[in-house]
Amino acid sequence: MAVLDIQKLSVSYATPRGELKALRDVSITVPDRKIVGIVGESGCGKSTLISAIIRLMAPNAHVGSGQVAFKGEDLLTKGEAQIRALRGTQISMVFQDPMQTHNPVLTVGRQMIDIQYRDALSKAEKRKRAVDMLALVGIPDPEARLNQYPFEFSGGMRQRIAIAMALMARPALLIADEPTTALDATLEVQIIKRLRELQDEIGCSILFISHHLGVIAELCDEVVVMYAGEVVEAGSVRDVFHSPAHPYTRALLECDPGHIKEKTRNLPTIPGNIPDLVNLPSGCIFAARCPRRFDACTARPAMAEASAGHGTACHLIGMEMTA
Repeated sequence: MAVLDIQKLSVSYATPRGELKALRDVSITVPDRKIVGIVGESGCGKSTLISAIIRLMAPNAHVGSGQVAFKGEDLLTKGEAQIRALRGTQISMVFQDPMQTHNPVLTVGRQMIDIQYRDALSKAEKRKRAVDMLALVGIPDPEARLNQYPFEFSGGMRQRIAIAMALMARPALLIADEPTTALDATLEVQIIKRLRELQDEIGCSILFISHHLGVIAELCDEVVVMYAGEVVEAGSVRDVFHSPAHPYTRALLECDPGHIKEKTRNLPTIPGNIPDLVNLPSGCIFAARCPRRFDACTARPAMAEASAGHGTACHLIGMEMTA
């Protein structure tokens, strides 16, 4: 059974201009003990997807349809008390900015003990667990550092502490929302390596959101490519990165600095802008920016199989299969 199985999820926001359709028929599966990456431009719906999973949506948000099944049970049908019981125990989260994650006026030890309020353990036992988790994420001299305040740690160490706090309850699902964006390249490599080691040791599944294609390729088992609120391609990291089937995925890879082989003054970009999600175009959502668009793109493409376990929403797949 998949730890997380999202099917046909649609979420919109009420705005003065009208209904902003942030997510439309999004389907994503996170298998047991696997790491699934989500990648896409800003505005593709990653943050809305996370808020829908943990049920912390804005007051003007509305779930139009779909299912968010966690261990076989639909989170969208659960009461607030049931969702609160899952957050931090069965589902944990690491946020983007390590400098804003912790309370600046409380010691790290106090915060790590406080988040264990659900556990019927003594304070000494909770402190021992906190020390063990800090050691597990590579914080030197963890016993002494529990008494320090967040400002006494570097950004990389703060992010390690955030990961330790998220994994303390040994959750079934960890959601990592661009946890390395605010870090330099060296720290990014360290955090990714440590996250993979912890995932293997604890045995949880991870939903990893990032703009960084290199991080997705290094860490994840599977990848989902989102564009303007829709899933346009999904499959194993090897299939999607080595044989991208959707023009948007190909464009993203071409814009990755790691793919630039010759010196250039101008970095490659994808021409055009993300469509207006209040007034959605008919047909393929990427058509206006696609260099390979043709007549069939006036109709919305269904997800088709480019290869075994590798799907994409593009009319070109149908043409290639019938050619």
